[in-house]
Amino acid sequence: MADSSGAPERYIDVTLTARGVTCTARLLTDRAPLTCAAVWDALPLGSEVYHAKYARNEIYALFPPFAEQEPPLENPTVTPIPGDLCYFSFNGTQLGSRSYGYGEGASLAAGAPVVDLALFYERNNLLLNGDVGWVPGIVWGQVVEGLEEMAEACQDLWRSGAVGETLSFARSARSSPSGA
Repeated sequence: MADSSGAPERYIDVTLTARGVTCTARLLTDRAPLTCAAVWDALPLGSEVYHAKYARNEIYALFPPFAEQEPPLENPTVTPIPGDLCYFSFNGTQLGSRSYGYGEGASLAAGAPVVDLALFYERNNLLLNGDVGWVPGIVWGQVVEGLEEMAEACQDLWRSGAVGETLSFARSARSSPSGA
């Protein structure tokens, strides 16, 4: 299969490792080609998971920058829908406030840049942060399989806690060989 631009469709698996729950997402290469290429080339990725405090129904992981050049704000949104995968880029001082709960993480020290890869699993999200205002994200993927199970696991993460859980992103076997 190919997307609307004629490029082969690419898929990734998004997993909450300790809970053993995976969903599959299609990369939106026709809408966010630079972001999709940056993420695809960096896969696999995995890091400690967080549940959003402000955006509402979001889980995410933080990573050191992995793109040669930071993607521009392509396919932006401030109102992600269920199944959206979003990409955000911050410097460490933007996330350095103790109120965010990251502690003394080395990736947030001294203004070091950080990439936030997020999965939105339910409706009524608004990317508005009281400290900085609107925080548009790049929508680079859409879950096509397993969202209901992932949403249940995300609710459990919200209620039971995220300690010891990892959010990982990996190329899916569903991707066509030419999309490798």
